[in-house]
This record gives sequence, structure tokens and C-alpha cells, in this order.
Amino acid sequence: MTTQFDVVVVGAGYAGVTAANRLARHPEVAVTVVNPRPVFVERTRLHQVAAGSGSATHNLADLLHPRASLRVATAERIEPDAVTLTDGTALRCDVVVYAVGSGPATSAVPGMERAFSVSDLESATALHTALAELPAHAPVVVVGGGFTGIEVAAELASEHPGADYSLVGDPGAGFPDGTRQYVNRTLDSFGIDVRPRVHTTRLTEDAVLLDDGTAIPAALVVWAGGFSVPDLARRSGLPVDASGRLRVDAGLQSADGTAVVGVGDAVTVAGRGHIRMSCQAAMPLGAHGADTVWEILQGRSPSPLSLRFVAQCLSLGRGRGAVQFTARDDSPSAFSLRGRAVAPVKESILRGTILSMRRQARGRDLRSGEGQGGGLIRPARSAQ
Repeated sequence: MTTQFDVVVVGAGYAGVTAANRLARHPEVAVTVVNPRPVFVERTRLHQVAAGSGSATHNLADLLHPRASLRVATAERIEPDAVTLTDGTALRCDVVVYAVGSGPATSAVPGMERAFSVSDLESATALHTALAELPAHAPVVVVGGGFTGIEVAAELASEHPGADYSLVGDPGAGFPDGTRQYVNRTLDSFGIDVRPRVHTTRLTEDAVLLDDGTAIPAALVVWAGGFSVPDLARRSGLPVDASGRLRVDAGLQSADGTAVVGVGDAVTVAGRGHIRMSCQAAMPLGAHGADTVWEILQGRSPSPLSLRFVAQCLSLGRGRGAVQFTARDDSPSAFSLRGRAVAPVKESILRGTILSMRRQARGRDLRSGEGQGGGLIRPARSAQ
């Protein structure tokens, strides 16, 4: 059967690859994936890249369906019927899948230009190089007490114990008491000085300044206090929120009704807002986005997104971790796993995610509820 429709997927993260592979099952659809590099980056492993404890790249040729064409390039603008690349090429299409993901925060506080991050492959690699050049007992400050900050601080402290580490933030603040206390005990066991209930106001050449008037010496700063999204949607005149995320309706189509479907980190969904960044969310978003594209191409009304969370997974170095099970809406439940036995659980989830993507590339669909690890995890009571 000859193709009748052209779809361009901008971005090849978890959501973009999932959308491309699901669309490629339709022989009527020609799928082109635009991505600035020929590899897929496991965002969930970039703290390992920084610490030198693991890699995070896979050839996109191994993860994309054979019918999906990869174009290594950068999108400059999205038009009503085309995606224009930075080299001037216009890729004509019927629908665009907007899956550009997120990157490092750019201007959260004065002095941000001297901070490193693990928000993308290049940033994590640069951090790894900088760590290798530090003298013994150099002060390293991680700003941010969310998942990224916790994982970065724990990974660096366990793999590079020669430095003196501080973390600015409230680690595990959204967890139940048992999980939060375990996270903080583990950080303390690594010798990490946690500074809760304060905020960073400025980065200087040799310190992190806090809003309580104190300063933490810093030879190296890792910013894990937030992310930003590309301004492609804003540049293209598409509807965006104050952060530049594409505004989409309940079915993931652009809020202005244009033939653009948004998936992943860089969108905000009507009635739900911005959905927590995770491959657990990104892959089902990509799958639903692909179904919405197909409905648009067929002239039908797309179904609203139905997304359920299962757990929040946290690695604490290579040897420990925590899995906090959640309700459908991502609120924490009474069940969790934590301790040394959890490290292989988190690793199996990450490996399973890639295996799931490889299955999709061979034409197997993402099942309902499937995301992180290729399936659902059954909850169990807390274990130390």
C-alpha cells in the first residue's frame, strides 16, 4: 500500500520514539523523526554518565521501527503543513508530533552560567570531565532536593568520595515519612551535608549564596533545581504557557486546533497541567499521541488522555534505592520498597524500558498501562 499521509515527529526521547513506532504500524503513514543526534539518550541514567558509573546512549536505528525514517537535524519552526529545519529544508507533513523534551534551566538565579547539570548528554559529560579535574576534598554543591538532585548527589558521593558534598533542598519532601527518612539517612551515610528549608539566591565564583544569608563554599556547582523547555513552540506561534510548554487539549492536540500533537516534557495538558517528567509518563503519552494523530488523519475526534502512575523510583548510588508506590494520580501510597535490595529493582526497570522500546521497534504495541520497565510493578510493604 502506498503512503497517504506524512507525519513528522520532532524529538526522539521516550515519548517521541514511542509515538513514531506506534504510528509506523500504519502502512498508510510515512513517519520522519527529526532529532539532533543519531542516538537515544536515557535521561534516567545521566547522573551515571556524570559520575562515570554507566552510559546512557543507544543507537536510534535499533529503537525505531524500520518504517520510521530518521533525519539527524534540528527543527527551526513548525508551519501549518511543514517542519522547517535549521538548514532551510522544509519537511512537508499532514501532522506534527511535538516531542522536544526539556533541557537545563537557563536563568534561575544570577551566576547560573557557572553551574553544571545532568539535563542532557552534553551537560552530563561536561560535568564528568570537570569532576575528574577537581583536587581532593574540593567542595561540590548540588542545588535541588528533587529526584534529580538526590540521585546526582548520591551517585557522585558514592563514586567520587574524595570531594566534600552539600545538597541544597529538602530531599524526599513529597514522600511519606518512612521513605523520606530513609533517603535522608542514606545521604547522610554518604557524608552529604543537606541544607533544607533554604533557597539559592546566587552563584559566585567560589560559593553558593542562600536566602538565610549564609554561603556554601563551592568549587563546582550542579544545578538540579529545575528544567526549561525549548522555545520552538513559542517561535512557531503555537499556544504556550508561561514556561513555553505547548498547550494541548485533553486528547493532546494543540489547543488552537492546528494539526500538532504534543507529547512528553514540553507540553501542558488541559485539565491536568504539566505531567511529571518520567519515562513512566512519557511512553504512554507518546502512545496516546500517536493514536490522536491517527484519529486526526481519519477525520475523527481523538479520545482524551487516560494516564495512571504506578510508582516513583529513586536510585541512591549503585547499591541502594527506593520505590515509592503511588495511586493512579501519582500521590504516594502506604507501600514502598527501600534498601539495598531495591538497587537491582531500579536497574531492572531501566533495562526493561529499553527492552520495551526494542519490542515496539519490531512492531509490538505498548500495552495499556505499560511504561517504565515494560510493565506494571506489584506493590509490597516497606522493606529495609
